[in-house]
Amino acid sequence: MSNSGLGVDFSHIALVANSNQTFEATVAFYVSLGLSVVRKVTHDQAQRDIGHENNIVSEAWLHLFATRSENSVTLRIIFVEGGGASKSSGDAIRICLATQDMKAVKAILKSNDCAFTEHADPKYPVARIATHDPLGNDVFFTPHANTFSIPSSPEIKTVRVEPEVAPFDLGAPAVQGGRKNIGILTSGGDAQGMNACVRAVVRMSIARSCRPFLVYEGYQGLVDGGDKIREAGWSDVSGFLTLGGTMIGTARCAAFREIEGRRTGVLNLIKHGIDALVVIGGDGSLTGADRLRAEWPDHVAALERDGRIGRAEANKYSSLMIVGMVGSIDNDLASTDMTIGACSALERICESVDAILSTATSHQRAFVVEVMGRHCGWLALNAAISTGADYLFIPEAPPKNGWEDAMCATLKASRDAGKRTSLVIVAEGAVDRQLRPIRANEVRDILATRLGYDTRVTILGHVQRGGAPAHFDRFLGTMQGAEAVEAILRATPSTPSLVIGMLENKITTQPLKEAIELTGQVAQAIESCNFDRAMALRSASFAKQLTSYKEIANFNPDSKMKLPDEQRLRIAIVHAGAPAGGMNTATRSAVRLCINRGHTVLGVHNGFPGLMRGEISELDWLTVDGWTIAGGSRLGTNRDQPGLQMGAVAYQMQKHNVQALMVVGGFEAFTAVLELGRNRSQYPAFCIPMVLVPATVSNNVPGTEFSLGADTAANVIVRSTDMIKQSASSNRRRVFVIEVQGGNCGFLAVTAGLSGGSTTVYTPEEGVDLTRLQRDIAHLRARYIKELGRSEGRVTLCNENASKIYSTEMIASIYEAESGGFYGARTSVLGHLQQGGTPSPLDRCRANTMAVDSVNWLQARCWDAMHVPNEENVRLPSDQLKRKYFPRVYTDAPQSATVIGVIGSEVRFTPIADLVVHTDFARRVPRTIWWEASRQLIDILSGVGVDIEKGGCVSEYKSCAIDLTADDLMRLYGQHRRLSKLS
Repeated sequence: MSNSGLGVDFSHIALVANSNQTFEATVAFYVSLGLSVVRKVTHDQAQRDIGHENNIVSEAWLHLFATRSENSVTLRIIFVEGGGASKSSGDAIRICLATQDMKAVKAILKSNDCAFTEHADPKYPVARIATHDPLGNDVFFTPHANTFSIPSSPEIKTVRVEPEVAPFDLGAPAVQGGRKNIGILTSGGDAQGMNACVRAVVRMSIARSCRPFLVYEGYQGLVDGGDKIREAGWSDVSGFLTLGGTMIGTARCAAFREIEGRRTGVLNLIKHGIDALVVIGGDGSLTGADRLRAEWPDHVAALERDGRIGRAEANKYSSLMIVGMVGSIDNDLASTDMTIGACSALERICESVDAILSTATSHQRAFVVEVMGRHCGWLALNAAISTGADYLFIPEAPPKNGWEDAMCATLKASRDAGKRTSLVIVAEGAVDRQLRPIRANEVRDILATRLGYDTRVTILGHVQRGGAPAHFDRFLGTMQGAEAVEAILRATPSTPSLVIGMLENKITTQPLKEAIELTGQVAQAIESCNFDRAMALRSASFAKQLTSYKEIANFNPDSKMKLPDEQRLRIAIVHAGAPAGGMNTATRSAVRLCINRGHTVLGVHNGFPGLMRGEISELDWLTVDGWTIAGGSRLGTNRDQPGLQMGAVAYQMQKHNVQALMVVGGFEAFTAVLELGRNRSQYPAFCIPMVLVPATVSNNVPGTEFSLGADTAANVIVRSTDMIKQSASSNRRRVFVIEVQGGNCGFLAVTAGLSGGSTTVYTPEEGVDLTRLQRDIAHLRARYIKELGRSEGRVTLCNENASKIYSTEMIASIYEAESGGFYGARTSVLGHLQQGGTPSPLDRCRANTMAVDSVNWLQARCWDAMHVPNEENVRLPSDQLKRKYFPRVYTDAPQSATVIGVIGSEVRFTPIADLVVHTDFARRVPRTIWWEASRQLIDILSGVGVDIEKGGCVSEYKSCAIDLTADDLMRLYGQHRRLSKLS
């Protein structure tokens, strides 16, 4: 029968003590377990309790303020006169308390000299504890609350209590001067990826036994203090990876520009015990941080003199370590190849312009799009390359006088060639050579007036700052955030303020002051009209990109770039292997560059089988016009190798007079070029320069750190992970095992796993075994027990070839079978989604760079191979013909068949024969794994092996940052010399 109609609520439990000593001991016992004394009184006159004749001398009301109000409980402990002997344990009350921190319970009981026993539970990874309070009542501790069931006696095995041994040795952090308290603030303009950076700093600090503090609202929060500076816990940054902007806020702060405002900030830092500060922002924010560091001793002395801090505090906080990270969508720090937020902003621009081009094509309109970039044209330049813009204006390279006529002539030539649209990209800081601003509206008026084009202006504005961060910004922010903590731990009081950057695809630490000075020199060079100096302060790749863009952007039938007839070539392009984002972009760039120079470009359709069948056509300017944003392979691709019909391949190449070959593809393309090179002695048609442009989502081609398509695939995985996590989080208790591609290379799983917040990843390089699965399941169970009722969704990435035994389905089944009912497990196979879609801007830009450099290399090698020596008086072996009997382009040198690769930020050509020893052909992967440094962070930042409450980690993080000095920066940017430490 239901009693719900009575409206009964639970009040309290009363415990009776028969002596004052027992009463006090019982109160102390429950207080040590976390209950709070709400009322404690000794009555002047004896009180009589309901239903009892004994007099109450003293009473204490204790309340357990539980994390969930329905689990709170009130105890009333009373001391009565004449109560007789204490009850036996057989008649005792039994109290069960739920907690996740069994280790702390045992420590408390030991400190109170309370005997206890541990009891194993087959459903949970943590043993339960049984003890008695001073009254003899049974008190139990369990990791789960109110399950309405307890395992029966046969299932409970008493564990012998031994002196406690920590499950792992967390060790002491490698800290100069002990444990650090690290403040984290974001300042200046927001940038996607800042939150990933904050998350990494917080969690890495905890893993390294430091205390992280979040400073809300930037420098304003530093000045305001109070609740604007709060210690951060592990879960405080959960979900940060997927969010744009900055979750801890940023604000302009006039007070911080004044010395008293900075002094107040110093006082607030000292009050919170903060002795290191991580600042994420632009050059102005970092300059402010470095200034605070320089003034710190004076501020501390003044605060002590004014009596606002004591001598002990002044001595303890005698210095402040500053580490900065550049959050800037402009990518305007001179000493780094990429800043946090730039890649996401570029993605927003390309998404917008790709959409604009659809309506522009429909109406044959011209569009002028203004993008951000006050002193830096990186966004505008890369947007122009990625979207196929017809004209470009950037601050570092103003157009020559009379640019209006040149622009109109260029756009008209493209329209006359059949193009339906015109697109002009203008950086907000664009100027002419007299420093007169070039505005989007001005460009529109010129196009409308002089050419009669229906022209519209789109100013993208703050759209560029918004939205979820792209894969690369999450990856970069996470890696740099972890290295910022490591830099703090290595620092001494004499270490200068540092900025974490990225050069040659390597994380670097650099002296902050010198890095900011280099950046400031760009603006100074522009203001003084020294545009050559402004370009020199940018990376070498920036100048190369600009040169190549100008050469391929527009149709130039009468171009000065046209080569003499004897230097013009017939270059074939073939796609091989699986499709990958960027294949079409590379082909478009190569075709347009070749046509402008007078070369003939032959498109081979359907891979090497198409070449065998003679499916070859000449590619023209307009055919490839829309290929920049096209995914897949417009030429068609195939995995088959030329060895199937080597003679047919040679025949077609001779028939079409192919003088140079560009192969775009993955490992199949690598083995195809290698096979053609090895058969040169039999087939003279293969004795031509050949270059492989790596394009595969697996990123497993030897000779390069990045293949086209890998960034696009990683973005697909990260976006899918975000959506799957939403589903898992809505369910509250679900883990998804997501299968990703990659063949025998774990690159995609690791990089996307780090940027997508995966709990762990399974890769072919590591394999999967029961020990590893047991560790991961124990971690999942511990986290879900801890988060009971407020769990977050989790994902695990599994490479398709991580294990021959433990498939994705099997891993999920084992997860669920061993979950103890705390979570469920599901699978998701992303499959060919990773090979499709619009290429990412990063892949488009890399495709353009690789294609242009490949054409330049093929052209130079062909010209070298055209030389015919005087062999009239040369005696050759009977089986060897003289050079004059071979085709116009002929070379069988090993170095004439190469792989173009991105190594660091540099493009290199490596003879394919030299890469054989660096290749594992059985597993179809290179032997060198450059990305393994990022693998170790995945487990640490997801909490595997980390004591989340007290700090410390069982795994030792091996820093991968390269320390650069001020002299290094001078050599790199002042003298444009390479640094051996970056090689």
